Amino acid sequence: MTAVTAHWVTFPSGDDEIRGYLALPTDGAERAPAVIMAHENLGVIPHRQRVTEELAAEGYAVLTVDLFSRIGGRPPQDHTTQEERRAKAFLAARDEQAVPDLDAGLDYLATRAYVDAGRAAVIGFCLGGGLALVWATESDRLSCAISLYGIPELPAAYSPTHAVRSRIDIADRVRCPVQAHFGGADAVIPLDQVTRLTDALGRSDRPTEVHVYEGAGHAYHDDTHPNHLPEAARLTWERTRAFLREHL
Repeated sequence: MTAVTAHWVTFPSGDDEIRGYLALPTDGAERAPAVIMAHENLGVIPHRQRVTEELAAEGYAVLTVDLFSRIGGRPPQDHTTQEERRAKAFLAARDEQAVPDLDAGLDYLATRAYVDAGRAAVIGFCLGGGLALVWATESDRLSCAISLYGIPELPAAYSPTHAVRSRIDIADRVRCPVQAHFGGADAVIPLDQVTRLTDALGRSDRPTEVHVYEGAGHAYHDDTHPNHLPEAARLTWERTRAFLREHL
């Protein structure tokens, strides 16, 4: 582990200015591989910032892109129920906007002399986990993609088309190695979706692996969340780090 520096940065995505939380190892003897992190529907929460820093301590240049930059850095606040809150957050970070924002984040890292953007990964959580899978089907810039409890099939209310938006239907088109993690007791993601996603990824011509953790609920990796399951979180991160070392 090495010490890190972390701060907010801004960069362009199309005509918009986007912010991101950037963490870098202080030892700049070598150019660091790039990791783009995609946050959950709550935004760049303190836990996400801490994980950004922890991963930078492993020797990566890590940028968590704020997908809610255009609306003040927080998900929409005009909701009356938790389901409405989640739906509005997903709509505010829809694929058509969020994936280009992630790509713009990688563009930003590519301009930094201390970053080797030719070795690049994406790690996504919940909302960001689904985006990581989508980006992996659209880009040849990624050396690998890692998804933590990314929803395989977005409900119609979460989709700008008002129809179910499936990551399963496109998963066989991933262009890089993919690792995915799910809780076996996730009330948000039915296990049949995980099974179908696993089968679809297996039909790709890239190395893929899917891990399911018995008894783990949604957001189990977040140690500030009621669903936090320490052993599942530890094993998930151990596998995540190994996957990054293998492919970056």
